[in-house]
Amino acid sequence: MSSGVENVLVLQGGGSLGAFGCGVLKALANSKVNIDIIAGTSIGGVNASIIAGSKEDHPEKALEQYWLELAEGSNTYRNSSSVPWLDGSLVSTSDHTSVTHIAQAKSILAFYSSAIYGNDKIFIPRWKPEFSLTDPQYFTPHKWTFLFDHSPLVKSLEKYVDFNKLQPSGKPNARLIITAVNVLTAEPLIFDSSKQQITSKHILATTGYPRYYFQWVEVEKGVFAWDGSLLSNTPLRECIDVSPVKDKRIFLVENYPKNIERLPDHLLEAEHRARDIMFSDKTLHSVQMSKAITYYLRFIDEIYHMLENHFNSENKEEKDKLEKIRIKHKKISEEHGAEIKGVYYITRTEPFPYLYENADFSVETIKSSIKDGELKTKEILKDIKMS
Repeated sequence: MSSGVENVLVLQGGGSLGAFGCGVLKALANSKVNIDIIAGTSIGGVNASIIAGSKEDHPEKALEQYWLELAEGSNTYRNSSSVPWLDGSLVSTSDHTSVTHIAQAKSILAFYSSAIYGNDKIFIPRWKPEFSLTDPQYFTPHKWTFLFDHSPLVKSLEKYVDFNKLQPSGKPNARLIITAVNVLTAEPLIFDSSKQQITSKHILATTGYPRYYFQWVEVEKGVFAWDGSLLSNTPLRECIDVSPVKDKRIFLVENYPKNIERLPDHLLEAEHRARDIMFSDKTLHSVQMSKAITYYLRFIDEIYHMLENHFNSENKEEKDKLEKIRIKHKKISEEHGAEIKGVYYITRTEPFPYLYENADFSVETIKSSIKDGELKTKEILKDIKMS
């Protein structure tokens, strides 16, 4: 499917929940939806980098292979079949409460496994003995500002991403936008492949989430960056700002659902819901503002053409005034001319709300999340006219 409208894919952060975005891309690719701009922060930025800079012709295949590799690299206890209460074989499938408890137990096990042992493909604990020879602060942990080294993330990415593509002359598969935040000033940092070379340093910056105890990254002299989700987990506004003229069709991937059907049952569920709200999409105002600007631009355009058709060309003063108006009109049109043709929310299913799900890199969970992303996207695409 192709048209004169830019297709934009926006990917939220969310740790292991990012596998959902992999499924979304698979469905879009299978439906021949070409992505023109892809934006992401945190793990969404990682996904976006693979899609934009993939070494192979089918980014969706590379992205899926990457996620399966992350799952295989997880230290999570995988052989749950040897533990009946984790396997679920002793529980009736109709017992919703028991099934929920098993899902929560698996998630908690995965979380603590990641916290203690790390994931060799993403991050490793700073207290591992091998760091004693290279980390000058190894024996002074009271000075630590991070607990995990997430540089293995880049080593894994280099297998899939051609960073030479991620620059103005690099011809990426899509224009890449990833975001971070300046640690010292709290200002947003936007890395755009159409304006600069995106490097592994920028990937580490967008994934340097301090609540996961990852470190900040100096992206340039004196500029220290953390994960962009600290400011916004949905970098839609950045896509509108960097490409303000061309009309857009936006696919927005929600790892954290905005809506739920019932109130939390206990403290952990309340904490889980609070987290979802903090990281949920809050771009509705940006969409509304963009539509309002489009409406007013059309109105201004009508007024301008009416003036142009009726002004007195013999009157120099009126001619000079019209010229000033023409210059302003041209500037506004060039800077804010895009119309949002549609925003399509692709939201992850969350049947069992448990707090540690975004640290569950087990093979079973990752495959399930990819499948969920595919199914949700196929449902959305059924109702979209791509023209």
